[in-house]
Amino acid sequence: MSGKKRKVVVLPCSGIGKTLGTVGREIAYELIEDLRPGVTTTTCLPLLMIEDPDAKKLVTDNPVITIDGCPFGCARKSAESIGVTVSKGYRAIDFCRVHKDLKPEGISELNEAGKKLVVLAAKEVAEEVDRLLAEEKS
Repeated sequence: MSGKKRKVVVLPCSGIGKTLGTVGREIAYELIEDLRPGVTTTTCLPLLMIEDPDAKKLVTDNPVITIDGCPFGCARKSAESIGVTVSKGYRAIDFCRVHKDLKPEGISELNEAGKKLVVLAAKEVAEEVDRLLAEEKS
């Protein structure tokens, strides 16, 4: 690895108007702001689609985790469409299946169950961030 410290890029789906899209975005924010600040970052998916040079460089120079809110897999497909190999992809629905007792509701703001689901899911994704960073060091 070069002298430049790499970060893990977390790409959540945009999921506008969909609860699971909100769950995906909130997982990313929980990671970036609270659980793994300084070692995780994100960028805007539409910037990848227009091949913005800075956004493209970010995702090609760093490990990428995607979090999709629907079966279309837009976050993963957006990264792959510009030649990025996604290190790990998640789907918000899979976190719901594991934690059936936590049914997220809401779009602009999640209910309490949704917020709890986000924290649990973010902790799982944080373990993958740690694994990817450990690989970088070896």
